[in-house]
Amino acid sequence: MQVRIVHLNGAVFDALAAGDLTAANAASPVPLSAYFAGPDWRSVWRMRSEQVAEDPASADWVTGVIWDEDGDLAVGRAGYHGPPDAAGMVEIGYAVDPAHRRRGYARAALEFLLRRASDEPDVRTVRVTISPDNEASYRLVAGYGFVEVGEQWDEEDGLEIIYEAAA
Repeated sequence: MQVRIVHLNGAVFDALAAGDLTAANAASPVPLSAYFAGPDWRSVWRMRSEQVAEDPASADWVTGVIWDEDGDLAVGRAGYHGPPDAAGMVEIGYAVDPAHRRRGYARAALEFLLRRASDEPDVRTVRVTISPDNEASYRLVAGYGFVEVGEQWDEEDGLEIIYEAAA
């Protein structure tokens, strides 16, 4: 399986935040399914739209499309929450469209993001936060050297356990 993360731009983020699939696909480098513009991911697109408007360079880091090159198919979203912070930390986020789950796409996206982090000289630490009841995500990251370093309260997701690994 050949998977890569395709970066999006402000116009795509704006259209997805508005739920406008037609406009999103007109600006997107790859075709997106209706799930991308649906209600489940809209808050993420709103957040990325605002982030890229404030810092256009962050578009090269933030949430993009998990692209299955073999199937020419957008199967999910993944990326970092932003460029590395002053301490060299990046946080990973990923989600797979329910129609494409349990096929290895989250693992492939995680591996893609970890490779990029290891290639970036400014990145020293990779973080992922996971809801305590999300066993699948925990099992996924556990095999990549992530260790629990604390917990936090996320306004949208509630309690999250923080895991980090060296880049």
